[in-house]
Order: sequence, then structure tokens, then C-alpha cells
Amino acid sequence: MSLYQLDEERQAAVQKIRKRVIENIGRNMDLYGIPLSTGHLYGLLYFADKPMNLDEMGQEMKMSKTSMSTGVRTLLDHKMVNKVWEKGSRKDLYEVEYDWYQTFVDFFDIKWRKSVESNILVLRKALQETEKLLKEYEDDPVMVAVLEADRTKMREAVAYYRWLERLIDAFVDGDIFKYVPKEPPEGGS
Repeated sequence: MSLYQLDEERQAAVQKIRKRVIENIGRNMDLYGIPLSTGHLYGLLYFADKPMNLDEMGQEMKMSKTSMSTGVRTLLDHKMVNKVWEKGSRKDLYEVEYDWYQTFVDFFDIKWRKSVESNILVLRKALQETEKLLKEYEDDPVMVAVLEADRTKMREAVAYYRWLERLIDAFVDGDIFKYVPKEPPEGGS
């Protein structure tokens, strides 16, 4: 059933509720590093009765096709929307990823894995350089003490990032849901 099958009064009542949810989604998208307008776009697509093209989105949101394109690209990059194919349509169509658990997992994987890999790489290189300096200054007890303290801190950091890699893997593999199960929808549907 489509919203547009309702009379104007009922459409307005539903739109009022949707608007409140869309506004809140938009405000909270900053957690993902997503601008407010793109968050509103996500909310629009979330409540859409069917996949939408850029023109339809722009019309609904009263924004330019360029702005819609930029927003959709951001949402695609975060795997929050999917491009879909529809027989007879020449325009690209988009719909949200309705599985918010998967959206969070994808975001967590995309953002955190890159950061973790970068940090481990830098720390391992720094540890190699520290080992070289330890050999070079082995006769300087103060330098050795400073380098050993730094080496300990960097090894602890590498251990943390390896743990974080395992945590990311637990999200991606779905193992996290064994320990923190998904919630059933309230109200039964």
C-alpha cells in the first residue's frame, strides 16, 4: 500500500510522523560523518514506497539533482543505499539498506579497519626504527631506557589494534550477535 492511496488528511498525519523520524535520522547521521541533508535523504528513501531516482529525490526534498547525486554517492560509499534495477527504467534507482545492523557493520568495517591497518603499519615501522636505535645507542643507558619505554607502549598499542581487528571481524562475520543478539522489533512486526 502506498501513502498516496490515502486521502489528504491521512497523508498529512503519516507525513507528520515520518518527518519527525526523518529529522532525527538526519541529525544523528553526523555519527557516520554524514551531512544533515544527506541524512534527510536517507530518511526519505527509508520511507519511500519504491526505489527512487535522483529527479524524484530532488523533487521531494526541493534540492538540486547535483546535491542529490552527491548525497546518494555518500550513502552508496557507506553502503547505506543500494542501486537497484527496475525493468523499463533508464534512470538509476536507489533504495536504502533496510537492515540497520548490516549498515552499522559495514560502516564499522569501512571506517575502523582502514584506521586500524594504518595504525598497525605505522607502529610496526616505528618499532623497527626503535630496534635500530636500540642497537645504535646500546651504550647510552638513558637513550636505551627511553626507547625501551616507547617500545613497550607501541607493543601495547599494536596488541590493542590486533584486538580491534578481531572485534571488526566479529562484526563482519556476525559473531558479535552471539554475544549481543539483535533485538526483535517492538510491537511484533
